[in-house]
Amino acid sequence: MPSFTSKSLLAAFAGAAAVSAHGHVKNIVINGASFQGYDINSFPYTQNPPKVVGWTASNTDNGFVGPESFASEDIICHRNSKNAQGYAVVAAGDSISVQWDTWPESHHGPVIDYLASCGANGCSSVDKTSLEFFKIAESGLINGAQAPGKWASDVLIENNNSWMIKIPENIAPGNYVLRHEIIALHSGGDLNGAQNYPQCFNIQVTGSGTARPAGVKGTALYTPTDAGIRFNIYRSLDSYPIPGPALIAGASAVAQSSSRIVSTATALTGASTAAPAPVTTTSAAAVPTPTTIITSIISSSAAAPIETTTSVVAAPATTTTTRAGGNAPRPTRCPGLDFKKRRHARQVRQVRA
Repeated sequence: MPSFTSKSLLAAFAGAAAVSAHGHVKNIVINGASFQGYDINSFPYTQNPPKVVGWTASNTDNGFVGPESFASEDIICHRNSKNAQGYAVVAAGDSISVQWDTWPESHHGPVIDYLASCGANGCSSVDKTSLEFFKIAESGLINGAQAPGKWASDVLIENNNSWMIKIPENIAPGNYVLRHEIIALHSGGDLNGAQNYPQCFNIQVTGSGTARPAGVKGTALYTPTDAGIRFNIYRSLDSYPIPGPALIAGASAVAQSSSRIVSTATALTGASTAAPAPVTTTSAAAVPTPTTIITSIISSSAAAPIETTTSVVAAPATTTTTRAGGNAPRPTRCPGLDFKKRRHARQVRQVRA
């Protein structure tokens, strides 16, 4: 009979295998610029993790949400999810490449994508239970001639564990949560056997669209007995009923490919009513923080612009001005403050006298 220690080691190995078998989104790519997602391997153990576009979640085991939790908040953006504090800007009609760290071949199933409007205040503080998701893309069974079939998840693996999502051209500008999801059906023949892997990201959509589709709250997207949730893949298949609401008008499929990364980008933070360009870099060095910007000043005596770094983190005790010609900044004193200091000095001398 195995000892208690042996059983514990076996359980530990089994748990490690389960963790390594699953995946999570590590980054998203928009027009070649890569935005970091929520890193479950390091951020939970970091005192001040960076502000990124991916929602925080407690799936440090690379785990899933089961059908028994479809009516709970966990199905919205994964277990114990919290709002991302950063966002990325994308134009309606453009595509986003969602890149997973890995995905197991045995976990066959559909890939589904949704948007939900956060309103004018942005997505960093929206109540996730108020979000109403509408479906913008879906892909399920590709070929079911031979069990367990070829699925959208297999196409994702073929494309370097990445998935392309087109933002419909007709979507109105605004702040949205992008909900990307793989549903693994390798145990879907059993009640509560399906495994949902939802991942959420904050984006701001720009453009001239006017569509504001009605949506469904995350806790109402699926039920454990939906035809596409309790589904046996180990048989010859002609079709598969993709679960969730119908696609919105204007949704269109996009050819799947692996997006090439040409730069890294820092998530934008703060008010998201405007759509400034993200800070990007093409070097392998550390990504510049979003609190530093580069400005150009044209000198009257030189044709070439002079670059200077301006901090926008917090107002310093004194302001600075930059001289034409690139000289070091000098403090600009407040005349009123100097007058008060001189008057105080005279009063001190009078008292001492």
